[in-house]
Amino acid sequence: MIDETIDRLKALQEVLSQKFSIEREIAELPKALSTKTELVNRLKKSYIDKNAQYEETKRRIQEWRNQMDDAERDREKYEQQMDLIKTQREYEALDKEIRDASEREQQFRRELQREEKALDEMAEALEREEGLIKEQEQELEDEQAKIRSETETRKARLGELAVEEKSLAPGLDEELLFKFERILRSKEGQGIVPLRRSVCTGCQMILPAQFVNDVRAGDGIRFCPYCSKIVFYVGDDDESDGAFLEDDAEGLADLVDDEGFGFDDDDDADDEPDDDEDVEDEPVEDTDDDDDDDEEEEEEEEAVVDHAEDVPVADDDADDDDDDAIAADDDDDEVIEDDLDEEDEDEEDEEEFDDDEDEE
Repeated sequence: MIDETIDRLKALQEVLSQKFSIEREIAELPKALSTKTELVNRLKKSYIDKNAQYEETKRRIQEWRNQMDDAERDREKYEQQMDLIKTQREYEALDKEIRDASEREQQFRRELQREEKALDEMAEALEREEGLIKEQEQELEDEQAKIRSETETRKARLGELAVEEKSLAPGLDEELLFKFERILRSKEGQGIVPLRRSVCTGCQMILPAQFVNDVRAGDGIRFCPYCSKIVFYVGDDDESDGAFLEDDAEGLADLVDDEGFGFDDDDDADDEPDDDEDVEDEPVEDTDDDDDDDEEEEEEEEAVVDHAEDVPVADDDADDDDDDAIAADDDDDEVIEDDLDEEDEDEEDEEEFDDDEDEE
């Protein structure tokens, strides 16, 4: 029963993964047009603003042209009145009016030329932007048509997947389906994973031993405590583990044999007599060595005795002479001390005699 449920969940995972992927693509398709749509809207707004400036420039040009025409008519009128003046004062006043009208006419003409030049530049910019807008609008329409076609294709595929989903869903617990779909959405299309060597292949975490035993027992659906994905037992876990342990055991056995750590009772039993023979032979070698050592020690003792006989012995007479010399030295020291004492007494007597003479 549990194996059938696992198989259906694995098949359902493939269907739902495709379904969620297509749904995301359909949701992302309009976003691809948002950039181009925004570009077209900006171009249109810019065109409208520039067109308004263009119309404003045209209006100013018309005003400058009217003012220039008025200044020109005033100048011509004042020039015609020059034939009617009679005094110098009238001439000077009329001449001033003519100069003022001419200056205004020239100023208006310059402003008119500047505005007309700006108007021509605006017209060229508007023409370029108008062509760009038409081009972008055409591309936008093509993209929209393409997206509509792709959307329809994806929706048709969604319909096919829905049929497959319905064929797999019956018989499964609704709560289990709800959790399974939520896991698939959050885990990028992966909601059920196998158990390998006590490790969840979805998050690569080592699972508790009791949890692993429960999964292997197959008494229910188990969710990984770390990644929340459904974990199922693949069936070859024990075999692979056993093969692994057997290979390791053979490798260790080879290692022990190569390094000489193995022991063989038969070999040890065979080696024991050899050890006894070695033990019996060893005392013979030690006896020979001891004899050689004794001979060397006797030779050394004889050499020491010979050397002692050759050393001269001090005579007793020489010792007596040394004692007499030491006694004579002591007598000389006593005589010297007596002489020094007598000299000190003589000096004291002389000092007393001198003192008596002074008193007299």
